[in-house]
Amino acid sequence: MNVEPNVEPYVPLAPVALYALGALMALVERRAPARMPHLTALVASVIGLTIAIRALLAGTIYQLAAFSVTPFASISFRLDPLSAFFLLVISLIAVAASLYAIGYLGSEPGSIAGLAAAYNGFLAAMVLVVLADSVFAFLFAWEAMSLVSFFLVIHKNGESGVRRAGYVYLVMTHASSAFLLAGFLLLFAEAGSLDFAAIRTHAANLAPLSRDLVFLAALVAFGTKAGVIPLHVWLPRAHPAAPSHVSALMSGVMIKTAIYGLLRIGWDLAGPGPGWWGGLILALGAISAVLGVLYALMEHDLKRLLAFHSVENIGIILMGLGTAFLLASFGQPAHAALALVASLYHVLNHAVFKALLFLGAGAVQHATHTRDLESLGGLARRMPWTSAMFLIGAAAISALPPLNGFVSEWLTFQSLLALGSTAPTPFLSIGSAVAAGMLALTGGLAAFCFVKAFGITFLGMPRSTAAGEAHEVGWPMLVGMGLLALLCFGLGLLPTVVLRLLASVTNSLAGAITQPSLGLMPLTAPDRAGSLAPLTIIVLLAALGCLALLIGRSIGGSACSRVAAPWVCGNEIEPAMQYSATALAKPVRIIFGGLIRPYREIERKHKSGIAYFVSEVHYEPGVHPVYEHYLYNPAVRALLKLAGRIRSLQTGSLRTYLSYMFVTLVVVLLLTR
Repeated sequence: MNVEPNVEPYVPLAPVALYALGALMALVERRAPARMPHLTALVASVIGLTIAIRALLAGTIYQLAAFSVTPFASISFRLDPLSAFFLLVISLIAVAASLYAIGYLGSEPGSIAGLAAAYNGFLAAMVLVVLADSVFAFLFAWEAMSLVSFFLVIHKNGESGVRRAGYVYLVMTHASSAFLLAGFLLLFAEAGSLDFAAIRTHAANLAPLSRDLVFLAALVAFGTKAGVIPLHVWLPRAHPAAPSHVSALMSGVMIKTAIYGLLRIGWDLAGPGPGWWGGLILALGAISAVLGVLYALMEHDLKRLLAFHSVENIGIILMGLGTAFLLASFGQPAHAALALVASLYHVLNHAVFKALLFLGAGAVQHATHTRDLESLGGLARRMPWTSAMFLIGAAAISALPPLNGFVSEWLTFQSLLALGSTAPTPFLSIGSAVAAGMLALTGGLAAFCFVKAFGITFLGMPRSTAAGEAHEVGWPMLVGMGLLALLCFGLGLLPTVVLRLLASVTNSLAGAITQPSLGLMPLTAPDRAGSLAPLTIIVLLAALGCLALLIGRSIGGSACSRVAAPWVCGNEIEPAMQYSATALAKPVRIIFGGLIRPYREIERKHKSGIAYFVSEVHYEPGVHPVYEHYLYNPAVRALLKLAGRIRSLQTGSLRTYLSYMFVTLVVVLLLTR
């Protein structure tokens, strides 16, 4: 692959400059509408999208600007196929989110100027993360992304639980940074430089133990940011707390920078490594996928439900990524390229449909001022466009054809089948079959979960006054959602276009390409293990629909409609008679009770204190998070106990502090003499 050090060296950094301009505009003109900073972000995102597509089609590496910091390190940036693909994902979702924000922030309380500035800074930091070509540049951008997103999470800090969510997020993200720094220091010890180019050159000389430690540190660091179970505790707290267009970026894009980091360090700089790396990633992905969707099913807060589905889909992405690591370690570049395509395709697909769903949830909250499923209902009549686009996102995340989620999950199945057929041991073949079964279970549970989410939210009768008085949102919000809804269809119908864009990425990482052709041609897995023809699927679905209609007409005669109220034993139908979200999820709660540990609290109020006449019943279900009980709570107690003992060293005496400094100086001199 060609490396061009001086070709358009600053052009890929143009979006960062425009994001910075948008942030500056918001801070300087604090009384101005939020429209201009978000329009600036929109223009920057379009430019970033154009640059990313051009770089992916050219397959060329561009060495960008570099600024010397020390004799052995610099802040440098580079655009290669891997970073170009993630730049495409960031820019694509930012276009829709920026359009949406113009209408959404009209009723947003708090400091709109601060929110708009932080929004632009957040986008700039994510772009710098994927362009960084040195440890200093990466850590600077990574910390900037974490801190700016923290301020976005606590934007509504007057609401209950928001500050707690921000605190948990800040603690977890800095724990992630600590492991990341440890991994980089191990690489620096061998390369003697903090530039990625030098690290890449000397990576082959790493001792096996050092290489494994680098991988484990990167897996913990990026697994925390991605929300891999059990490192996900911040995600269902932070994502719902942020404004909805920010939630779309955090869930759809920010957690994908962790996938980028794992590929950059675990594959490009230090890998792809031995087979157990891939096995560990695959196992963590399968567990996260199943548990993520189960926890989502137990949720009745619409945005928390979507946040847990991010855990699920990160699991699916890691299943493809772990399979790629395994196949590369077995010397199967073509199949490894297929698994990489499956993982990266799902990165793009999840960004699109999860952003669409979060924007749809934001529209519902904007119109009803609630996220509680039990207080919604009947919104399809009052918000027809929002309901239609939310339904598209729900079908896409449920992997229903011909939408985009189906394509990437089909590719993941194909890569697991390839792993099973080429694995050198029966244990791995059985493991790939188990992983495929867990992926199938995840898909079925996801479809059931979104039957609940869409049905309870948009169908039936309004369960509250706010739902009954809801109205459709404005056109900027609808345009932002509409763009993503169209992409759900486009990415599902034109998979070979995406493969063409991913060809340079798989070629640079795995040394192979998976069918980079254009058009509606069938998508074929290596060795012709399976093929997918989107156009054929559409024709078959349309034909089956027409056939059902013709059979119905031939048997039942001409269609006639009769409108009548449902029979409820002679009483008037009430919203409370409808299926609730709790009741709909109860079968799954019973079946998987041993795994998710559910609980329920029932409070009864009686009329006039008479025990036999109940006037009101309050029912609150939930689940006991095992990982918090057995992992995080003991760790927090141990840290607080340690902090209590260390506190005794803070006497407040100046003489004591000077003694500490003197002892430290003596020890340093003895160690360095």
